[in-house]
Amino acid sequence: MEYISNTLGNLVEQTAFMNLTVGNLIMIGVACIFLYLAIRHGFEPLLLVPIAFGMLLVNIYPDIMISPEEASNGTGGLLYYFYVLDEWSILPSLIFLGVGAMTDFGPLIANPKSFLLGAAAQFGIFAAYLGAMAMGFSDRAAAAISIIGGADGPTSIFLAGKLEQTAILGPIAVAAYSYMSLVPIIQPPIMKLLTTEEERKIKMEQLRPVSKLERILFPIIITIVVCVILPTTAPLVGMLMLGNLFKESGVVRQLTDTAANVLMYIVVILLGTSVGATTSAEAFLNMDTIKIVILGLVAFAFGTAAGVLFGKLMCWISKGKVNPLIGSAGVSAVPMAARVSQKVGSEADPTNFLLMHAMGPNVAGVIGTAVVAGTFMAIFGVK
Repeated sequence: MEYISNTLGNLVEQTAFMNLTVGNLIMIGVACIFLYLAIRHGFEPLLLVPIAFGMLLVNIYPDIMISPEEASNGTGGLLYYFYVLDEWSILPSLIFLGVGAMTDFGPLIANPKSFLLGAAAQFGIFAAYLGAMAMGFSDRAAAAISIIGGADGPTSIFLAGKLEQTAILGPIAVAAYSYMSLVPIIQPPIMKLLTTEEERKIKMEQLRPVSKLERILFPIIITIVVCVILPTTAPLVGMLMLGNLFKESGVVRQLTDTAANVLMYIVVILLGTSVGATTSAEAFLNMDTIKIVILGLVAFAFGTAAGVLFGKLMCWISKGKVNPLIGSAGVSAVPMAARVSQKVGSEADPTNFLLMHAMGPNVAGVIGTAVVAGTFMAIFGVK
């Protein structure tokens, strides 16, 4: 009987029920909400499902993120090794490779003025930087937090790792990806508040055709120009443009398919689960996390507003030829932000087609956010 009693006692002690805290239960609830939003409402399920499941796992079994130094047997947890690839900036760079292979830069090439809208939407980043400094974060932490304003998860992770802000990498990444998935909810009210119905009904002229030579030269020229000015952007901008060159060259179809599909999905699984696993109750439920989430929302709203307002300026200068709604797509959430511009425009006029026009600022926003990240790295002397 003593043997049976001891055995049952050991089994009970090994269950998660004996170790779950109130904080763990809260985070498990948050994970379930994320899964609901992803599965029931389709909010960026490719991102939210692995993130939410990583969140679920680490709050049930914390040792899944334990480092080799902390483990009694010297072996780290499964998701710890995934997370190391985030810290080393490998997974964010590979995400950019896949994004480049999937993205059509044609609208941006056809309308280079879209770069201005993409640049305007980066205002949210600088607003968040100043706000984070005012809230007491260090200059490096403020820079890492501010990138959330670009709605760019991989760049947020990349910069946090480079600036050695791994302590807040989890909240930053979760906030960035959450706001990316909530673009259809956050952006429309801001867009409608800042535009009139007449402005939302503006139809833009069809974009000019872009030659194959232009498509091939674009990633090469952008890489040379941006990386010469800011070499620290090479891991992100370089991989983005390499993926696009795969696509546009037409001679490496196998590499394009691999980067855009198989590799991309593998990386999303590794990155999503490891990011979710950084949200243990101990690391996530604190005042700094609340500040980061608030700053991220404010930054994203400011970025959207700045893009729309600059779009209104371009509309006025062009005498009504630019629909201000495409300015909201200047954040980096590709292609979700461009789809939102199309949706809001079509609500005002079902015959209005803004998607391709919005893709220009959307792609410019991806490049712009990477450039801002490189600028912060240069300011702080990080290579």
